[in-house]
Amino acid sequence: MPNQAKSAFPQTLNSQLPYDMAIALLEGFDRHYRLFRAESARAKHRFETQDWVGQQRAQRERIEFYDLRVREAVTRLEREFKASKQTHETWQQVKLHFIGLLVDHHQPELAETFFNSVTTKILHRSYFHNDFIFVRPAVSTEYIQNENPAKPTYRVYYPTHQTMRDSVSRLIVDFNLQCTFVDLARDIDRLQAAMLQRFDHTRLRPNFQFQVLSSLFFRNKGAYIVGRIINGFQEVPFALAVLHDSNGQLYVDAALFTEDEILILFSFARAYFMVDMEVPSAYVQFLRQMMPRKPRTEIYNALGLAKQGKTLFYRDLLAHQRQSTDRFRIAPGIKGMVMLVFDQPSFPFVFKVIKDYYPPQKDTTREQIKGKYLLVKQHDRVGRMADTLEYSDVAFPLSRFEPELIEEIKKFAPSQLEISEAGDNGDPEVIIKHCYIERRMIPLNIYLQEAFDALQVDPEDARARAQLNQAVVEYGNAIKDLVAANIFPGDMLWKNFGITRHGKVVFYDYDEIEYITDCNFRRVPEPRNEEEEMSGEVWYTVGPKDVFPETFGPFLLGNPRVRQEFLRHHQDLLDAAFWQTHQARIRAGHVHDVFPYEATSRLRDPVPST
Repeated sequence: MPNQAKSAFPQTLNSQLPYDMAIALLEGFDRHYRLFRAESARAKHRFETQDWVGQQRAQRERIEFYDLRVREAVTRLEREFKASKQTHETWQQVKLHFIGLLVDHHQPELAETFFNSVTTKILHRSYFHNDFIFVRPAVSTEYIQNENPAKPTYRVYYPTHQTMRDSVSRLIVDFNLQCTFVDLARDIDRLQAAMLQRFDHTRLRPNFQFQVLSSLFFRNKGAYIVGRIINGFQEVPFALAVLHDSNGQLYVDAALFTEDEILILFSFARAYFMVDMEVPSAYVQFLRQMMPRKPRTEIYNALGLAKQGKTLFYRDLLAHQRQSTDRFRIAPGIKGMVMLVFDQPSFPFVFKVIKDYYPPQKDTTREQIKGKYLLVKQHDRVGRMADTLEYSDVAFPLSRFEPELIEEIKKFAPSQLEISEAGDNGDPEVIIKHCYIERRMIPLNIYLQEAFDALQVDPEDARARAQLNQAVVEYGNAIKDLVAANIFPGDMLWKNFGITRHGKVVFYDYDEIEYITDCNFRRVPEPRNEEEEMSGEVWYTVGPKDVFPETFGPFLLGNPRVRQEFLRHHQDLLDAAFWQTHQARIRAGHVHDVFPYEATSRLRDPVPST
């Protein structure tokens, strides 16, 4: 590779220094991706040995790999090359040499992002344009080939009517899992029956095939086989969930066949997969064909490549600003006490800035709040906590901000606002010093209010009643899934939850979350006398970690319709015993099953034809 780089960019009188710096940068990235990939590959052994605690720990620790390698690269460049002292011309040559080194690289887009991460920690903001960093990609990721014929990006099977069952068997067996299946023949029969319902198997076209990504997707207790069925003009995505039974043997638990089911599997509200990938862009391209509505940024995130997801998101944001004309505004809804939230109506994300000042009841600090968001980033989000993108020094044209929003930031978060009189284009800029960005959802309180309003007009409105009931049931389900993941939301008000396009309720306000195991769940003590019974104040002692579940009702269930539906499905959430039981289970080391599919996707024996 160095020889190719030299031929691409001939050495000039002072080119050895920038060339050596480019080599150091690429070596830093290669070390990062080698370690990242090794940890991802070890997920297979952890799955086989049912090391669930180790799997969760590895998922958390792998998130930190990138920043560690960036710091190592920065230290090396400063120590060996005094990088921050180098001239504009030197850094331009460093970038050109780096591009040359990526000519035959298998992860060029990730390497470009690593280059940006390192150089932006060394250079001044005035360098943050395409001459010095990769504002736009310089190396194409199209048609990158994995040179290892034993493990291509995906394997292809060409079944016939006679060999269909054998092909279904091989697409499972070829992953070489070192565990026995309870009854693989049964699983194959069930799976083949489910597959045959999804395409016209009576007429197999010349191109009929199964394409299966050659690495398993591991997350928590599950291993997922991901692929697609192609028959003529028909393409059917699929994902198969492989689990252990109580005796440690394997079975195929579920088969997902629709784009919506696959989207939920790869949801932004779930932990990142562990996948061993030589050419990640090829995996992303394959998955995009299965989920054309899912942005590439979210697919990279789901694969554990969150920094690449951030890079693509920022490019999408800049492109949207060039094509849109609407302004950033204060986000509609109830304002938070800790976070200042703004959005742009035409862009499906919200921007959250930590305020400088909090009311007395919020006993917290900026660092504590950032710690809560980091906890969520590293934790299993079980489909119930939105992923966040964290950015520093984000610049926007001042003209794209509503004046009311600027005044709001000046009032509540002045330390996070900088207004530059002359930005890159000579126009004034707003620089947000630190923010989190999340996918926009419909706040649950607004979603419920829409149902209430419709029922006020027509008490028999079946659609509004179903909307209300589904939201209340999903809200309780969300809390129970969070409990299973050892998360207590803290502030459980409806406004802190949102509805996704799939009707899932997701939590997104993290400043008060705690581990279930850190809380003290108590029943409200019986009053000792009439004075205590009639008191409007809390007359018993309350510790900083005390939680009284029976007191949730007055805050959450004021509406009779909501109360009725909630008590029908989730009355146990108001009982301290429910929380104490789960707390004990978690402390005992049990990892609860929270799988990303409905019971209807589970495989059952095929119904005999009549």
